[in-house]
Amino acid sequence: MLLQVHDELIFEVEDAEIDRTIPLVVATMEQAAMPAIAMKVPLKVDARAAANWDEAH
Repeated sequence: MLLQVHDELIFEVEDAEIDRTIPLVVATMEQAAMPAIAMKVPLKVDARAAANWDEAH
């Protein structure tokens, strides 16, 4: 992880690892409160891979 910008996390990942990394990051973020807090409203995470921050949006 390189940076947090407001409600976003910025990662730098080798191209060959993107397909493995995105599901891992999404699952980790969506389950971040568990098991300490069982949330009634699920956390939903969007993840994208791009060459730079502008392309990811």
